[in-house]
This record gives sequence, structure tokens and C-alpha cells, in this order.
Amino acid sequence: MAKLRIFPQPSTPTSAYRASTFALTTTIAVSIPIFLVGGLAVQIGDELAFSPAGLGLAVSAYFGASALASIPAGRLVERYGPTPISRAGIVLAATSLLGVAAFADTLWSLIAILALGAGANAMGQLASNTTLSRHVPPHRQGLSFGIKQAAIPVATLLSGAAVPAIALTLGWRWAFVFMAALAASALLLVPAEAATARHSATKPAKRATGALIVVGVAATLAAASANALGTFLVDSAVARGISPGPAGLSLTLGSAVCVVARLLGGWLADRRPDRTIAVIAGLLLTGAAGLALLAVPGSVPLVAGVVLGFGFGWSWPGLMNFAVVRLHPRAPAAATSITQTGVYAGGCVGPLALGSLATTTNYPTMWFAAAGAMLASAGAMLLGSHLLRRHSPAS
Repeated sequence: MAKLRIFPQPSTPTSAYRASTFALTTTIAVSIPIFLVGGLAVQIGDELAFSPAGLGLAVSAYFGASALASIPAGRLVERYGPTPISRAGIVLAATSLLGVAAFADTLWSLIAILALGAGANAMGQLASNTTLSRHVPPHRQGLSFGIKQAAIPVATLLSGAAVPAIALTLGWRWAFVFMAALAASALLLVPAEAATARHSATKPAKRATGALIVVGVAATLAAASANALGTFLVDSAVARGISPGPAGLSLTLGSAVCVVARLLGGWLADRRPDRTIAVIAGLLLTGAAGLALLAVPGSVPLVAGVVLGFGFGWSWPGLMNFAVVRLHPRAPAAATSITQTGVYAGGCVGPLALGSLATTTNYPTMWFAAAGAMLASAGAMLLGSHLLRRHSPAS
């Protein structure tokens, strides 16, 4: 009688829909800690006794730590696959939220906990990029990356909703506990990675490192300007005689436009993938014009400036990830870790540098400087696009 040999069954292939859902929920889970701190800044600042400058320091420290963790996180994803690294990122983010709730009693303890948990952001983002590149058909990847990056405004909305729903009733610490449970629930949506996919991730791949660094520098300049807009818009508007209400509503409008632009940009990228970074440069030129408008007094320039500067000038990260992954399909995490470092670096240095400029001069000068940085970013993106095409798979 012949022996029956039982072979291990391959894991169920991950559908494009499930991969996109995983990328969206994971990105929300790993990025929620810093946005929750921003949304609850008034309540946390009152208890821990820190000023808006202290909040800016905490945000900069978080993104600085994320920048340092990006390259190592990319290597971990390429070596072990996106599934275990995304799970580790989600657990680390949930632990960071619980740590803030239980142990943050000074500004410095808050900064330390956020910095320790910042690696979760890098791990989750890069694992999501890899999953999308492997399980979403190439002709739909642009839209999938747009959906993934739309998670950032969603995380902001969740943080804002936590203020009246939890922080003002049970206290801000309970808001962190609730969000930790919500972040941990994203573990249920992490797909199992096939063994063949994990093995393929370990194969060496040639990367256009110099071109990626150029794109990363462009991302640093653009992210610095866009983050400064979100940080200083309301205070700048009040200094020009506009009440906080309309200023806040204009930022909400800009965020809504940004979500639509990220989705629409991804959809269009699927139809003209060869022109993706050129489109990014166009978005950055539009954003630079919007930032320059913020230096002009009046409500109309304010609204137009926010819609152009934030709605379009901050709608490019998904397009950037799509372009880089398309040219580096065998090492998506390692490639996007370089450009993602630039995004995190911009989030770190932008509020500090431009905030210092506003303090020593004035807000109009700061907005013109931010516009100049975004304009320079557009030029660097075009240069990076030229260099990346020389390293395309076809060549």
C-alpha cells in the first residue's frame, strides 16, 4: 500500500480588495498616535502644562524618529515579509497609545513614548506598500495607493471625533485607551502572506538609490511646507485679523479636497503611469502658488491658498509611492523606505524651521519661504523622474 504524502497547502491568495483594505486600516492604526496627540492637544497641554511650542517639539520628535526608523523598517519588510512586520507595527502603535494613557505625566515623558512608538508608522506604511505591490494588479495600483494615503486624513478625522465623544466626557487618557483597542483590531485584517511571496522578497534587487535620494529630498521640502500649513494656518489667520472659526473651516475644506485629490490622482495614474512624477511636480507647483496666496491678507486668498496649498500641495504621497514601487517591483519596501524617510524628515524639520522663521520675521515671510521650498521640490521631483526613468525595468 502506497504511503500517502501530505504536502503543506499554500496560503489563500490575497485579493486586491483585501490588500487595499489591509493597507488602509494598517496605515490608520500605525499613524493614529501622533494625530490623536494633536487632536487632544488642549486637554493634554492643560494637564501636562506645555505650550504650543511643546506640541511642535513632540510632533517633530515623532517624525524625526520615524525618519530614523524608515530604512531599517524597509529592510525588515524585505527580509521577513509584510505580514509579521505589519503586525509588529500595529502592536507597537497600540502599545504606544496605552503608554501615553498610563505613563505620560510630563511633556518629556510624552515625547519619549511617542518617539519609541514612531517605528510603528514606518513599519506599517512600508509593509502596506509591499502588500499593494504584490497583490493589486499593476493597472489598479495607482488608485490603491491613493486609497492608502487617504488614511491619513481619516486618522485626523478620528482624532477630532475623539474630543467630544470621549475626551470631554471620560477624559483624554480614555481616548487613548479606546484608540489603542481600535488600532489593535486592525490585526484581524492583516492577510497571511504566501510562502513564495516571502521567499521572493529576499532576492536581491538593484535600486536606483541616487534617484531615490533626489526624490526623497523633494519629498522633504514638500512635506516640510505642507506640515507647516497644517500647524500654523489658524494662528497665522488670527494674526491677520481673521477669526479662528473661518480659518479652521478653510483647513477642513482643504483636507476634504486633499482626500479627493489623492483618490482622483491615483485613478488617473493608472491610466498614464509613465507621467506620474510629472503630475506630482504639477501638484507641487499648484501648492506653491497656494502657499504664496496665504501671505496675502483677506478671507478669499486664505481659502484659495488652503485649497491649493493643502488640497493639492499635499496630495502627492500616494503618487510618489506608486511611481517608486512601479520601478522597483522586487524591492518595494526598501525603495519606498528611502523616499518615505524624506517625508518624515519634512514633518520633523518643517514646523521647527518655518516656525522659527515666523517668530523672527512674520508669517507672510514664512509663507513665501514655504512656497519657495515647495517650488524647489517640484524641480527636484522632475530631476528625480528623469533619473528614475534611466533605471526603469524596461531598460
